[in-house]
Amino acid sequence: MIIEHKLVIADVKLIADFRRYIIYWKKRFPEQAITDFCSVIRINSQAPEDQQENYYLLCDVVPEDRILREELQQDRLKNILAQQQLERSDAGFERECMFCSEKFKGNRSVLFNHMNDEHSFNVGLPDNIVYCNEFLDTLQKKMDSLQCLYCEKTFKDKNTLKDHMRKKQHRRVNPRNHEYDRYYMINYLELGKSWEEVQSEDDRELRDNNDEDWSDWEEHPMSVFCLFCEIQADTTEKLLLHMKDCHCFDLHTIKTDLRLKFYQQVKLVNFIRRQIHQCRCHSCQEKFQSKTELIAHMEKDKHIGIVPDRSLWDQPQYYFPTYENDTLLCTLSDDEEELAVQDQNEEIPVIGEDLSSLEALKKDSILNQLVRDGTRRNQV
Repeated sequence: MIIEHKLVIADVKLIADFRRYIIYWKKRFPEQAITDFCSVIRINSQAPEDQQENYYLLCDVVPEDRILREELQQDRLKNILAQQQLERSDAGFERECMFCSEKFKGNRSVLFNHMNDEHSFNVGLPDNIVYCNEFLDTLQKKMDSLQCLYCEKTFKDKNTLKDHMRKKQHRRVNPRNHEYDRYYMINYLELGKSWEEVQSEDDRELRDNNDEDWSDWEEHPMSVFCLFCEIQADTTEKLLLHMKDCHCFDLHTIKTDLRLKFYQQVKLVNFIRRQIHQCRCHSCQEKFQSKTELIAHMEKDKHIGIVPDRSLWDQPQYYFPTYENDTLLCTLSDDEEELAVQDQNEEIPVIGEDLSSLEALKKDSILNQLVRDGTRRNQV
């Protein structure tokens, strides 16, 4: 239509039923001039007239077009809500878990809650999902083809895939893959609003639970990865001890000696992560062919524990993590109070007043001024 008829339709992706939209305008255009419905856009307006072209923009600025789009949206929403209600009330749902093959029967929310609680795989609230079986078939097909659901890389076997999704915390769907758009109600409720926002809603729980007793609440296990090897720990304290004992890298001492605040620690960690990822020594900047060669060099020359000049790593680009969901960054501490205590304990030199002119000192001394001010207040 653009090439042959110079017709440009605005916001095509937001048209609920494009086929019905086209059929409507195909009937309307012969009835009136196209300029009655479209804005005219002239290109090459400075060129000779024979090189100028007119394009016609059809958009919802025209009331008729806006009404048509809204009607198509309402019709689609009505059908989607009926489909969603059918799935929500379906007690005959039956499916295996993609991760452990445990079978679930009854309401679909039982399976989604299980995958969230037991496998940390969260696709949002079950009520936000529509065409549930088709959605799960799509996810299962990707898993069967050994494809990560988030980064969509393919792996050699199922164990490697599961390991990757666990370590990289990729147990979620790719928000940039528009293949999933049709499975989220948010795409039908509000034109132009992406389903990505569903996953970022942290103020809503997966299940309705009005019980405020948190006594049985348990955290999901945390994995903190070493800066220099593949070792991971379930607490930051254990990881810091590992890096200190095995790599002679004492992050706590470095933080204290350099007086690093929280965001400076973040930049330092991100800087080291990126250097190691690029097989470059963070201390001397020498580059190597493999990570093994790099670590051997750093251990031999004792470069691991050496922090380079601040100007090298204290840069805005290192606000951004090298690896997504780097747990170490979330557990760094600011220790502002600790730095404040150090400031108080530092020896501050006391400079005495110049006694060479005692008479001038008696007149100008701040202590005399304070005494006089106090005497006046008492007299008042």
